[in-house]
Amino acid sequence: MPVLINISELNSCRDEGGQGDVHPIADAALAWIDDRIEWVGPRRDLPAEYAAYEMMDAGGALVVPGLIDCHTHLAFGGWRADEFELRCRGTTYQEIAAAGGGILNTVEATRAASEDDLVVRAGAFAREMMRLGVTTMECKSGYGLSTDEERKLLRVYRRLAAELPVEIVPTFLGAHTVPPEYRDRRAAYVELLCIEMIPGIAAEGLADFCDIFLETSAFTVSEAREVLNAGAAHGLRPKLHADQLTDGGGALFASEVGAASADHLEFASREGMRAMAATGVVAVNLPIASLYLRQPPLDARAFIEEGVCVAVATDFNPGSAPSYHLPLAMTLACTMSRMTPAEALKGATIYAARALNRADRIGSLERGKRADFVLVEASSVNHWLYHFRPNAVRAVYASGMRL
Repeated sequence: MPVLINISELNSCRDEGGQGDVHPIADAALAWIDDRIEWVGPRRDLPAEYAAYEMMDAGGALVVPGLIDCHTHLAFGGWRADEFELRCRGTTYQEIAAAGGGILNTVEATRAASEDDLVVRAGAFAREMMRLGVTTMECKSGYGLSTDEERKLLRVYRRLAAELPVEIVPTFLGAHTVPPEYRDRRAAYVELLCIEMIPGIAAEGLADFCDIFLETSAFTVSEAREVLNAGAAHGLRPKLHADQLTDGGGALFASEVGAASADHLEFASREGMRAMAATGVVAVNLPIASLYLRQPPLDARAFIEEGVCVAVATDFNPGSAPSYHLPLAMTLACTMSRMTPAEALKGATIYAARALNRADRIGSLERGKRADFVLVEASSVNHWLYHFRPNAVRAVYASGMRL
């Protein structure tokens, strides 16, 4: 049983307390057996019997739980740098989508890529994320938009889950937008999602969640209700892209359907925030997308005041958030969304675990939980997120093994 000592500060990030309660322990020790945490606390309280075990020197590092990126679109073909230039010139995301670009550009490139090619490409992204301290990542489909192509993307995630030493959480996002071949037959595409795609994907165990983009340029509330109810009937818990570009009532709807999370929420109403608080829906802050789209960021302070748990994630995708740097997203959550560093850390650990229905086994440093933790070259979480660097992570452990 290894015991990690010489920890300047350990933030256990337990679920109890408020958004900013990360439960710091100065001069801490952490012990684990195989892939499970056995003991955590002040070094002075380390049980005497542990003295016989291997002592590992953290070198005065800050120790935090393994980071959880609870919203990514990891597997895709191509990039969209040309659209970045268009947005720099003043063209809006909605205008690009209306002209046939945006998500549909990536759909075309993804359909042209083989499953093997996507495994190699997405695996390279995932390994870079691991080096940044990410030990769990949610990965959405949504760039296939046909039965075979959506299954291809979800098989990519299944293969990565078998290859990588971190946890991959797959989400079905066939309702990302209406594919071009169904542009004039929206109802037929919604029927395909509900009657063919969802049952088949659930039967193969290819996804844990069913997501939908609820927006004027994507799907309506009535369409979302149909799709998410079909998903729930097949064991896929709802998630939503909601209120990103307009207030479409997404926060309220997420509460109605019992979603695990509602993500984006830049234009959510106070009424929607209160409904989410009452039903326990996690709000997922995606500040990299707000930065790239030059839109007002999620008002995290308002969500926290209303009692909503706010997670932080990257939204890594080739269009609106082409970065998988979760510590950057955490810093932006502080500078753009008025979160404190401790609040952002809790958002990328235990609250992100809540958004993935995994708070019982990951997201905090507690006895019995998986031994996922990160050593950071910083004196405190404040200094880590304030002094942004390419990578301040010194070491990453997943299931008790150093990556």
